[in-house]
Amino acid sequence: MAEIMPDEAPQSIPALLARNARRFGARPAYREKEYGIWQCWSWIAAAEEVRALALGFLALGMARGDHVAIIGRNRPALYWAMVAAQSVGAVPVPLYQDSVAEEMAFVLDHCGARFVVAGDQEQVDKVLEVSARLSALEQIVYVDRRGMRKYDHTRMNALADVQAEGRAARQRFEAELAARTAALTYDDACVILYTSGTTGRPKGVVLSNRNIIETSRASCSFDGLTEAEEILAYLPMAWVGDFIFSVGQAYWAGFCVNCPESAATMMTDLREIGPTYFFAPPRIFEQMLTSVMIRMEDAGALKRRLFERYMAVARRYGPAILDGRPVAASDRAAYGLGDMLVYGPLKNTLGLSRIRVAYTAGEAIGPEIFDFYRALGINLKQLYGQTEASVFITQQPDGEVRSDTVGVPSPGVEVRVAETGEVFYRSPGVFVEYYKAAEATAATKTADGWVATGDAGFFEEGTGHLRIIDRAKDVGKTADGSLFAPKYVENKLKFYPSILEAVAFGAGRPFCTAFVNIDLTAVGNWAERNGIAYASYQELAGHPRVLEMIQGHVEEVNRALARDRMLAGCQIRRFLVLHKELDADDGELTRTRKVRRRIIEEKYADLIAALYGGADSVYTETEVTYEDGRKGHIRATLAIREVAPVAVPAERMAAE
Repeated sequence: MAEIMPDEAPQSIPALLARNARRFGARPAYREKEYGIWQCWSWIAAAEEVRALALGFLALGMARGDHVAIIGRNRPALYWAMVAAQSVGAVPVPLYQDSVAEEMAFVLDHCGARFVVAGDQEQVDKVLEVSARLSALEQIVYVDRRGMRKYDHTRMNALADVQAEGRAARQRFEAELAARTAALTYDDACVILYTSGTTGRPKGVVLSNRNIIETSRASCSFDGLTEAEEILAYLPMAWVGDFIFSVGQAYWAGFCVNCPESAATMMTDLREIGPTYFFAPPRIFEQMLTSVMIRMEDAGALKRRLFERYMAVARRYGPAILDGRPVAASDRAAYGLGDMLVYGPLKNTLGLSRIRVAYTAGEAIGPEIFDFYRALGINLKQLYGQTEASVFITQQPDGEVRSDTVGVPSPGVEVRVAETGEVFYRSPGVFVEYYKAAEATAATKTADGWVATGDAGFFEEGTGHLRIIDRAKDVGKTADGSLFAPKYVENKLKFYPSILEAVAFGAGRPFCTAFVNIDLTAVGNWAERNGIAYASYQELAGHPRVLEMIQGHVEEVNRALARDRMLAGCQIRRFLVLHKELDADDGELTRTRKVRRRIIEEKYADLIAALYGGADSVYTETEVTYEDGRKGHIRATLAIREVAPVAVPAERMAAE
């Protein structure tokens, strides 16, 4: 790559790549596992791959300001495509790889993508399915050649061929590439990332080089990230979390991005890499904990007793040892023995043995789940962020990590809480605009740069830590005036391995109720051990013994809520176990697995009415989307369970 800016002031991601090729040279920049073998590219090699692809894009006619859609699983070639597009003055637009064709059509049409870089045949097929409606689309470039031989290649090329063309045309386009890359400024668009669309159509968030680089610089400094870190890039490339970790911070600090072979091998690949820096939404940590609990239930009596005994030790002393607080020598020795017998092997099995810093974000994590990992000695921290903030709004400093706060404002970020309780922030990471949505931009960002988060929260006195209660629009009160915070209740429920998802209702209603999704793996394993036969998810979800087990979990959650002065009124009085998993393809979840509450309330209005109507069962028919895109209906009669509320302790009533 041609030198663009001095090392001290890189103004773009391509400028950082050039700096890293000079500074880190042969250090690993990317690894990818393919056919069971890890392949590695140094920073010099990665820069050459990007350069060849950028020259190839010029040969295809890519212009400044063009939008280039990137679709596929995490692969070095797709990250290179993003940086190559930036190098020629174009703007990458990553899409969720599990989106159906109709969802892709909206984003591709809205951003006016001229070029699509797709990972494989599946992604190409989805683009071709809607291509007649995409007036701007001119070229599709694909990475994996499998299955592509008989396609019409009039407007289609293999990525390797585009790179080969770029290398062959180096003499013709080298000066043009150098000029375009050198012309990139701090305030040019770096990427457009579409929001998950929890309440409507996704919005295209335009983030500049300044947004990404300043945020990456500050966050790397906060946690002391260096070129020695190893991360696993497995989260959707369209999500801002992956972009800031796998592109922004990786290019600022110069650390290595490791791409797993597939979603199915992710846990195996995680163990092989042993990352030092790890980021995952709460759902990943929930799934890991579920797998641990399933293994423990299947283990022998001695192993179970060891696990239970030393996890009790870990819960008492692990967080204090992790934070460097004083712990008695005998207690530290007991913890050390537990680390040798239980925690160490468990962390190794999970692939978390080398973790120096781990983060969770995207939505609130259940405190029990959070505390479990910290008890093991894993430096798991929470951050609070948004796509519009280039992720970082608040972070937890080492030694100040708690499950009930999201930390203090990140470096360079100002945070304030309005009289309404809504959280606002301002920072160098604040997005430029929503693409083609001036009114939405003005409604979210003030003229002086303050952004409304839509979340309700408050700063703790004394610590300065921010506590997020819930989405401002979701926080409400029950009919008797009790505070209702659905996400808090849902996270309490999801601590149990048998509960995959939960949706709570109660705002403006006489009491709280809930839908529950069982975790098929965990509950199926439990059913097998208990001699319960079933033929489908629906049959297992409706089994009387499964309902009894879930009722036990709900009762435990109610007991915990009764001990919380603010949220005692959120106790669940009635619930049902859904006959199907909530699914993004059915519009019930976003592609980042967030609950779409309004859609669920509309779609399952009959079930909600039954929860509040006093019936002990309800018949329902639900439209579902199959893997091949076909629609169908499933029918079920769902049992509704009553749960007795737990009395609030008298001293807490008095405190109120």
